[in-house]
Amino acid sequence: MNDIIGKSKIVAEVRTDLESKDISIAAMDFERPWGGFFKIDNSSLQKFLNTYFGEVKLPFDISKLNVSPKILLVAPGKKLSWQSHERRSELWRIVKGPVGIYTSPTDEQPDEMNVFEDGDMVEMELGTRHRLVGLDDWGIVAEIWVHRFPENPSDEEDIRRISDDFGRG
Repeated sequence: MNDIIGKSKIVAEVRTDLESKDISIAAMDFERPWGGFFKIDNSSLQKFLNTYFGEVKLPFDISKLNVSPKILLVAPGKKLSWQSHERRSELWRIVKGPVGIYTSPTDEQPDEMNVFEDGDMVEMELGTRHRLVGLDDWGIVAEIWVHRFPENPSDEEDIRRISDDFGRG
């Protein structure tokens, strides 16, 4: 019961924070076993980028390619799948940490993860295997995609799950 109350509270807090920044939410999904996410409406893309990725120069025209702006919320002690992507890298800004992140150039997940704090930026290079981990409290991460092949842009299907605590393939 405490997890549900905790989840409802953090979702409401993040939603209020986004609305206070005049960032519109297109959709949200908090049915994920690890937490969930807010998908940001394209009408708020520039505000989202300015807020979380102001110093980043993307190598393509954002008006032509979906950068899938999201705010990820990862529950304490939960992990996203160990995964990689074939057509995109991802930029993450830690909004609320600490969070753990495993990375590797191979399918074998390392024993040690790196810990990142509020404000840290992490790039998951193309093909890097990665996994986001909630530590002692809810972690909040702003995410955008960086298409590495703009003529064949990434999409939601561009995910290869190597392992998953929740049995998703």
